[in-house]
Amino acid sequence: MSILTVFAIFVICLMISIPIGITLTLVTLLPGAFDPSFTAGGTYVIRSMLGGIDSFPLLAVPMFVLSGTIMAKGGISKKLFDVFSYFLGGLTAGLPCAVIVTCLFFGAISGSGPATVAAVGSMTIPILTSLGYDKPFSTAIVAVAGGLGVIIPPSIPFIMFGTASGESVSDLFIAGIIPGILISVLLMVYAVYYCKKNGEDREKINETVGALKEKGFLRVFRDSFFALLTPVIILGCIYSGAASPTEAAVISVFYALIVSLFIYRTIKPSEIISVFAETLRTYAPILFILAASMAFSRVLTLMQVPQIISAWILSTFSGKFIILIVINIFLLLVGMVMDTTPAILILTPILLPITTAVGVDPVHFGVIMVVNLAIGFVTPPIGVNLFVASSLTKIPVMEISKKSLPMLGYFIIALLIITYIPIVSLLLVR
Repeated sequence: MSILTVFAIFVICLMISIPIGITLTLVTLLPGAFDPSFTAGGTYVIRSMLGGIDSFPLLAVPMFVLSGTIMAKGGISKKLFDVFSYFLGGLTAGLPCAVIVTCLFFGAISGSGPATVAAVGSMTIPILTSLGYDKPFSTAIVAVAGGLGVIIPPSIPFIMFGTASGESVSDLFIAGIIPGILISVLLMVYAVYYCKKNGEDREKINETVGALKEKGFLRVFRDSFFALLTPVIILGCIYSGAASPTEAAVISVFYALIVSLFIYRTIKPSEIISVFAETLRTYAPILFILAASMAFSRVLTLMQVPQIISAWILSTFSGKFIILIVINIFLLLVGMVMDTTPAILILTPILLPITTAVGVDPVHFGVIMVVNLAIGFVTPPIGVNLFVASSLTKIPVMEISKKSLPMLGYFIIALLIITYIPIVSLLLVR
């Protein structure tokens, strides 16, 4: 079976809404089914699926999912928002900026974009709308800022890229810090512009911020201390060498449980089972997609797809600048129609040799890829963050998408800076 036929069937299956896990399994089995001499028969595919997920770094994924779920249920995002509102609330667009910073910090806890949107949005969108902010704008800013959850470390997509490329997950985590901050700053610039153009209800805002100020900094900080300490513990364990990313993920679960059960007392012991059940519902589809993606990527390698595509791009386009533009456009399109996990696992073996050939550092390319796919979280038709935000506010996905467009422009500006100024990603790594 030809490579073009395999990809054509893959695209058709996606277009007719066959689940991505089933689609990947189907196209993985087809070459061996139509050509008995092909190495990747049914037994090989099953071994590849099981062997692909038998990975110590991948154990971090369910642990970060569980940790994020516990902290979302435990109201950690509210504690974070309070402390950032205390400092930023009095400024123009202070509360929208506080939402962005809260997403940045919660991303450093959960490693997941949709989890960040759900945890932060469920609490901050009602607050913003009650203070007079446009509801679609409030929803859109959470949906877009939620994309920071996969860029700022720890990041589940970075773990996937490290698995697919063999690069150090810790290096990838470090490389995501400055790009994540850069994107959050640009989003805050847009929030200030929007609020200056459309105005704010300063009377309501000052009343809300004033209530926080009356508590005093020490009380607000004390209430938020253990929430603020969460990313410090997780990232500190990783970067100090005290724990691997996987071990740090397990530490984050125990820390989240202790804080939510015994310090903030926002989760009852009887609710723990439902938290685990929700985590299983979230992770089980990811696990199946992960296994199928691993097998599919190995079949593509046997069919020499990475070498063929690499040779075609390098012979058709010349120069590092042009090749990176082509790859960015391709990844942006992929992010619109494919979930992050299979996209990274399938495309990394194909695109990494191309970027390496033109002198792009693999860690730098990992950041480029994840930022591209983070934009896909807020672009139809897949746009997971859009659907999560829509479920919170009942605003149609397309209406949120329209409000998100200007913010995506700033996201793309950040992507271009990250792509063509490698030091942004590599400063802390090298």
